[in-house]
Amino acid sequence: MNKDILVWVEQFEGEASAASWEAVGVARQLADEGSGGVLACVLGGDGLKDLAEEAVAYGADRVLWAADPTLADFRVEPYATVLQHTVREHEPGTILMAATFRGREIGPALAVRLETGCIADCTELYFENGQLMATRPIYAGKLVSRCLIPERRPQVVTTRVRAFPKPEPDLGREGELVELSVLMAEDEIAVKVTGFEESEGGVSLADAGVIVSGGRGVAGPEGYEPLRELAQILNGAIGASRAAVDAGWIPYEHQVGQTGKTVSPDLYIACGISGAIQHLAGMRTSTVIVAVNKDPEAPIFKIADYGIVADLFDAVPALRDALREKLE
Repeated sequence: MNKDILVWVEQFEGEASAASWEAVGVARQLADEGSGGVLACVLGGDGLKDLAEEAVAYGADRVLWAADPTLADFRVEPYATVLQHTVREHEPGTILMAATFRGREIGPALAVRLETGCIADCTELYFENGQLMATRPIYAGKLVSRCLIPERRPQVVTTRVRAFPKPEPDLGREGELVELSVLMAEDEIAVKVTGFEESEGGVSLADAGVIVSGGRGVAGPEGYEPLRELAQILNGAIGASRAAVDAGWIPYEHQVGQTGKTVSPDLYIACGISGAIQHLAGMRTSTVIVAVNKDPEAPIFKIADYGIVADLFDAVPALRDALREKLE
């Protein structure tokens, strides 16, 4: 069985996602343990040569790359086609990618094409008796499942964002760059990208080390203002519960939870969030959780590392002022 690991490096306008380097890092560690190599696959439009060399610095032994106008914008059909043929040609034992929105879309699609299994949103990967094992949270994070794909190869695995450390690049590392053939013409691709709409500025939830979230307790759109001020001081992102999104107080892109985004920041500050199981499913793997709620019986306090029983409109400004004085 081929012990090589192929990592799809997600990029936008020539810049790789931090989560992809996390996946390359864990692939490097696994390959070293299993005596295999790391193949990185980089797909996009122009200017990918620098990104391919960057993948070598992060731990890839060989970078398979394709630059073509049909790959300039992410679309599942052409991307999955190139990846499928790349896997068939190089025969890696495992395919890794970050569990971003794009990774969650293309991972299962690729697994179907390869007639293999897909283990999604993994938080730990390791070898046991020569087989790659994965752990992933289930039942809203209350349990952890140990998984493997025992027979079919290659296996497709997506890694939870920020569940693995981002490696330090070694600029002196050397690797092989291999250009791939593009297999689909534009008129064969059903989906067309007509443009992009810029979202509200600020730090991305997926990449944020600090997230300040508001729930029903913010009482309206204006209630997010003190949270934004606190997040700005901490260079963090703004999150929200489903209740706040459903009420129209904040766009869906900020929703954390089972029907929103799954996050694992170093610090998660939940303000006016009761702690419904659907919300906990999206943030309970945060390193440190601070809960601010005036209800001492709120379920959020059961998983919080630190709890503040107070009105968020009193506690958050106090935190903001104290941190501003401390950090400035």
